[in-house]
Amino acid sequence: MRRQVLSLLVENNPGVTSHISGLFSRRGYNIDSFSSGVTADPRYTRITIVVSGDEQILEQIEKQLAKLCDVLDIKKLEQGQSVTRELIMVKIRAKDTERQPIINVTEIFHGKIVDVTHDSMVIELTGQQDKLDAFLDLLHGYEILELARTGITGLSRGTADVKMIDENGHLCNLKPREEDGTL
Repeated sequence: MRRQVLSLLVENNPGVTSHISGLFSRRGYNIDSFSSGVTADPRYTRITIVVSGDEQILEQIEKQLAKLCDVLDIKKLEQGQSVTRELIMVKIRAKDTERQPIINVTEIFHGKIVDVTHDSMVIELTGQQDKLDAFLDLLHGYEILELARTGITGLSRGTADVKMIDENGHLCNLKPREEDGTL
């Protein structure tokens, strides 16, 4: 089993996420993580999906996604050639005497305390999954009241594989800058 992160550029139409997730359920494929959001152009949405399987299953998933009419582009986000992140928010039971050690661990991981009440704290942390898992492991002695994870989102590095939508609505490669020939 191998894990693959896919970044999809899709048309921002009603039901597009339902169509994509439905493809997975119909075929019996599991989604490890699914996150989506509108791009800089509100006509399009970027969806990041994390899937696991053998090479044949991963290849089949990519081919099936490419057949969906709302899917404009699919990129494999490979480690080292992309930047991926996940956000977690964790609510911990914390009395006054327990707060400082939690704050210290949070600072080491560059997290933020986003809410404090007389008996709890909410911490926000962004990073790669292994970093978030290590943070949660260090909180093992504390009572975690609630935990929310966004799932992975990411982009490829550089400009070599950036796709743009031209004025006619066609997908094309990013054009070099005219003044210096760079992307």
